[in-house]
Amino acid sequence: MNRAGGARRVYLDWNATTPPLPAVIDAMAAAAREAWGNPSSTHGVGRAARHRLETAREAVAALAGCDPRDVVFTSGGTEANNLALRSAFDSAPGTLVTSRLEHPSVTRVAEALEREGRARVRWLRVLSDGTVDVEDVERALGEGGVRLVALQAVSSETGVVQPVDAVRELAARSEARLHVDAVQAFGRLEATGQGADTRSVAAHKMRGPKAIGALVLRPGVALAPVLRGGSQERGVRPGTLDAVGAAGFGVAARHAQTGPERWAAVAPLRDALEQGLARLLPGARIHGAAATRAPHVMNAAFPGWGGPELVAALDLEGVAVSSGTACSAGTAEPSPAVAAMSDAATAASSVRFSLGEDTTRDDVDYALAALGRVLGRVPGQ
Repeated sequence: MNRAGGARRVYLDWNATTPPLPAVIDAMAAAAREAWGNPSSTHGVGRAARHRLETAREAVAALAGCDPRDVVFTSGGTEANNLALRSAFDSAPGTLVTSRLEHPSVTRVAEALEREGRARVRWLRVLSDGTVDVEDVERALGEGGVRLVALQAVSSETGVVQPVDAVRELAARSEARLHVDAVQAFGRLEATGQGADTRSVAAHKMRGPKAIGALVLRPGVALAPVLRGGSQERGVRPGTLDAVGAAGFGVAARHAQTGPERWAAVAPLRDALEQGLARLLPGARIHGAAATRAPHVMNAAFPGWGGPELVAALDLEGVAVSSGTACSAGTAEPSPAVAAMSDAATAASSVRFSLGEDTTRDDVDYALAALGRVLGRVPGQ
């Protein structure tokens, strides 16, 4: 919660992005002054930038439980997902197994690979609780020709935790590669897809800066570059790397190593929000309530309301929430995950509230009071 120009603001959109830690801002400011050189240059100015870069790589590796050599820096989770998917189909076509629960940087790449004739996409059955059907994963793998299974660790829209361990065992048995989009899991949950062939991470989802992330590899996994150019990141991801962003990423990654305990403490606040909603709107549908969820996310359907309309009304009350993915081409597109587990109309009336480690009970009470005022109006007025 903060006050801008005297107006109270309650931020409940942590899944879209997180407020950067003060220590992250300080580290980036110091790097901008002292390590602005090109990390590929061999002189002292370049070496100072390279030092910030490699220090950050070590911090991300410690968070991911891997060797620093298996961390490839990217511009964020979207690029990491693109790199993982496209790389798997660089040398030969095959089948990509995934679901409509995934982030657009997975589903839209899957669609593009199919249009290009590089992959056949096998869309998985989605259960009503918001998880993929593990039995359908097994069926898909049994159909043969699967090169890659792509599965998120936790849904950005509903907070539903996916059965990554079960899918990993099935993929390994079929000798298919497994990519886990762990962007919403790192720093929040213990389950981040450890053992997957590739995993995505984004700094700004864990109190770091935007425009930097990483693809974490299992030892021995080879990648084919999507971009062509220089030899940075062993030629897998060419382009001059930003030591300033990396400095912030490193601080955020170190903070995230102790994150799961802090985020678990948010669960009572999320529960209080859901209980308050039930009082305001009896029979309100909480998406994924029957599944294991991340402790900080509530996604609910508000019959009679349009999600974007409700988001706008709450914003006027000083409460920031969202009605769809933050990466849906700048539009207020309904959550594809909610549509996959219910229907398009329900998704269009749904709103996500995502809390964070700085959220207080006072913030939740303020949000509920604002929600009560909004729901007391006639939709559209």
